[in-house]
Amino acid sequence: MSQPWRPRPSEWRREALRTNLWLVPTVQVLAAVVLFAVTYRVDRAAYGGHLHLPSWVNNGSPDAARQILTAIAAAVITVVGLVFSITIVALTLASTQFGPRMLRNFVRDRGTQVTLGTFVATFVFAILALGSIGHGTHDDFVPHLSITVALGLVLASLGVLIYFIHHIATLIQLPQVIASIARDLSVAIDAEVATGPERAGPDGRGGRGGAVPEAGASLTELLARLDVSGVAVPAPRSGYLQFIAYGTLTAIAAGGDGVIRLLHRPGHFVVEGLPLATVWPPGAAPAVARQLERSHVTGPHRTLTQDLSFAIDQLVEIAIRALSPAVNDTFTALTCIDWLGDGLCKISAAWNPRLVHRDRQGNIRVIAAEVRYERVLDRAFDKIRQAGEGMPAVMIRQLDALTRILQYTTSPAQRVPLLDQAEMIVTSSETTVAAAPDRQDVRRRYDELLAVAAALPSGVDSVPAARRAPRPG
Repeated sequence: MSQPWRPRPSEWRREALRTNLWLVPTVQVLAAVVLFAVTYRVDRAAYGGHLHLPSWVNNGSPDAARQILTAIAAAVITVVGLVFSITIVALTLASTQFGPRMLRNFVRDRGTQVTLGTFVATFVFAILALGSIGHGTHDDFVPHLSITVALGLVLASLGVLIYFIHHIATLIQLPQVIASIARDLSVAIDAEVATGPERAGPDGRGGRGGAVPEAGASLTELLARLDVSGVAVPAPRSGYLQFIAYGTLTAIAAGGDGVIRLLHRPGHFVVEGLPLATVWPPGAAPAVARQLERSHVTGPHRTLTQDLSFAIDQLVEIAIRALSPAVNDTFTALTCIDWLGDGLCKISAAWNPRLVHRDRQGNIRVIAAEVRYERVLDRAFDKIRQAGEGMPAVMIRQLDALTRILQYTTSPAQRVPLLDQAEMIVTSSETTVAAAPDRQDVRRRYDELLAVAAALPSGVDSVPAARRAPRPG
């Protein structure tokens, strides 16, 4: 029997470990220590006459070895300071130009982490090799192989430095930033939508798929019971809900033969002491409250792990900053609209968010807070539409994006909020755009959108007659 997909706690841990500047450098330093242990053992074996090193291995005197390693350590630690300074400048620029929420995207960058780790690891290796030079039983001990490896690490570090300069120069470019956020949005969409039966149908039971058997009460019946006799479980602490372990919650509910309805989804701010979930039957509430701590994560900021809207909000934030009078960068806003449209095309084509989670017997155990399609659409268009009032280029690009999204919709119900957005855009153009030719351009794109909607299956029925009627330009 196949089971519904559930986010694993490891996904949140992987995201938390990636969003820092210490993990990758620490791993690389440990690798440098292990590498030195290996080369030191070989050097000791060569010093004792148990093996012979190749002729290309450094064979200088102890004083020469100290000078080489000292120079390497001093140069590398200086470059570490340079790399750190460049990173701080990039983070400062990101915070100022893109918004404080973009900082996490730069901290998550693997190129920056690997660059810092490479130089720190080279420095540690050189220091360890320098400290190993000393008196031996028959002559001064010089770690010839370790010195040669240190020189090789310096050459590798120079290559990494060249890569890092190019990488940072590319990373801080707005199109690159927007494209990286769009990739995060695509990943979040893949994690949010489902093709299985976890989405409840109109009758309150399973939706598409049928892979998971159904048993017990329907969703409608359980919601009625929760409304009548459900017991609220308070949030243990305040913060943004970052991750929900649905599998753990399902096991907790099944253990108490109960049902948990979540009142919040990842991305919402929860307040300590206010309801986080409701539980039925009432007798299962105390056990759920005691174990709720290990089934969710709250923190001071939002993350991309299960929060689809966060990636959308990041693109929207860049767009409205670009449209502000202080920046006045229309082309950046248009780029954000293009990528938002791409993401919403994917959402429209496969919209089936997970609402219910069942145990192995098929009983509903967890009812998630629903993510509504029209709410996602509003987040992507409302603020940009409001910030772009009086800007025909922004209005036309939004209408183009809505036209593309319409072609990916799977039902007339999805098209209604799209048409509502289009109507608000054209209405705004009639009141805020001064030039009549500009208003006519917006109207022309709007009419093209209506034509596309009318050509879709059942599309004509979803377009009100008042909207289909031609209006004077």
